[in-house]
Amino acid sequence: MYAGSIPVLMEDYLERLKKGSLKLYALEDELPAARAVQVRREFIEQETGVQLPVVGSFTIAADRAATKNCENMIGAVQVPLGVAGPLPVRGEYAQGSYYVPLATTEGALVASVNRGCNAISRAGGAETRIIRDGMTRAPVFAARDVPHAKAVCDWVLSHKAQIAEAAESTTSHGQLTGITTSIGGTSVFVRMEFDTKDAMGMNMVTIASSKAAELIGAATGARLIALSGNMCTDKKPAAVNVVLGRGRSVAAGIHLPDPLIREVLKTDARTLADVNTRKNLVGSARAGSLGFNAHAANIVAAIFIACGQDPAHVVEGSLAMTTVDLVDDGVYVAVTLPSLPVGTVGGGTAIDTQKECLRLLGVDGGGDPPGTHAKAFAEIIAGAVLAGELSLIGALGAKHLARAHQQLSR
Repeated sequence: MYAGSIPVLMEDYLERLKKGSLKLYALEDELPAARAVQVRREFIEQETGVQLPVVGSFTIAADRAATKNCENMIGAVQVPLGVAGPLPVRGEYAQGSYYVPLATTEGALVASVNRGCNAISRAGGAETRIIRDGMTRAPVFAARDVPHAKAVCDWVLSHKAQIAEAAESTTSHGQLTGITTSIGGTSVFVRMEFDTKDAMGMNMVTIASSKAAELIGAATGARLIALSGNMCTDKKPAAVNVVLGRGRSVAAGIHLPDPLIREVLKTDARTLADVNTRKNLVGSARAGSLGFNAHAANIVAAIFIACGQDPAHVVEGSLAMTTVDLVDDGVYVAVTLPSLPVGTVGGGTAIDTQKECLRLLGVDGGGDPPGTHAKAFAEIIAGAVLAGELSLIGALGAKHLARAHQQLSR
């Protein structure tokens, strides 16, 4: 049964991997997922001389993760998980008080968001609204010449219903809600926007857009070059997402009276406004940034990792703008996130630990009616980003930033 301390069966698989007669990615074809992960990790340990006992100790279900979420799985990397809150949210979809899960290795982040949650709580809760909702995919076609490119655009815009019928034939949930076109020489970009309900929706819209692209190519003679032409724009900072939005476009705001600013943030209204204007607005513009905020990406990333979102979409979630308006008795602070690709079904949301974090927020799985969970999730994220912005702007205004980081050993 055993050869030394290694079962003969494992030894056989390891030998086949070393000889190349068995590929690492094919282990799940012959073994249960958990066993395949173990054999693959043992092979990597032998090949590199590095032992991975902690990587190999995890509680998530390998049969799901190794077959749906991660190829060549050898274990799991654990990220510390904290909570900030309670965060009261007064939205159209999120209405209540939430403990927000934040997965991070950055000391001081959770404490900072927690302080912002305290300010929001004492001010009565964050006002949140979904501004628009639509996931995009933009195929690029090659036209023969400029007149042909214009003709392709004209055909697309005059046949929206036909394109929608083709696209929606691939999904029982997605709906085509908008089409825009643009030309770059002989390149034609068709940016299609879909309502994806509770899914973040990238797979859904990619499949639907493929069917639509077939129709467009056949009808116009344009040659499909790539199903994604980077006008979507996916996982890259882009002005089109700031202007038109992508995923869930959401905003959150709070009125802070002067006494609360002094007591919680240790500064005053005019200082908050000055810091925001000179740092987040003028400083970001001078740097050529597409994000006009203090650290929105910090909060978006921590929630994304905790709740099974695609971390690469943090680049879009960071395209946020923070504003501070002086009012008679204090300030009104708001954050606007035009491009927040989030979902509560599909992808990493089904991994056990991430699903628990979504359950903590009351938004795991599909909503009733469909789409309400994802919208509520987006509103909660916006409220958490607002908390983070309040805390950091306040710390900068009070000159407390360096001291806080020293105290929390960042």
